[in-house]
Amino acid sequence: MDRFLSNAVNRIDAKGRVSVPAHFRAIVQKRGYTELYALRALAEPALDVGGPDLLDRYEQRIAQEDPFMQTADDMSFFLYGDGALLKLDQDGRIGVTDFLREHTGITSQVAFVGRGHFFQIWEPERLRAHGEQVRARLLKMRQAAAGQAAGGAE
Repeated sequence: MDRFLSNAVNRIDAKGRVSVPAHFRAIVQKRGYTELYALRALAEPALDVGGPDLLDRYEQRIAQEDPFMQTADDMSFFLYGDGALLKLDQDGRIGVTDFLREHTGITSQVAFVGRGHFFQIWEPERLRAHGEQVRARLLKMRQAAAGQAAGGAE
């Protein structure tokens, strides 16, 4: 399967590098990425990470906007100003730069979480708390849908 699935937490080494999880590296290699594009997530303290196809997808969205309107300008600023290229070394490690640390709060460990066509980088405790919030929201939606279905059956 050619999707980023699951999650893992890896330690930052003494040289300030972290290994991308092996199952993520396999996808990166299969897709032929030599560097990764990272964008600060808009609503969470995380980075969205993928290859050139992730950047292409965002650029296609900007191209749909009127280039003279504020929306296109804001999107371009966000895409390029809040993004960075991450170099993968021969052992599948990336440097944990200030760019990564500032937005995520990462200190000594990095959490990687699959999001299908891309993955995210988080500070592990923030990811844990976010996961709890996501599950709570989904459970609330499920319960509301079950209540509506039961109310309609009467």
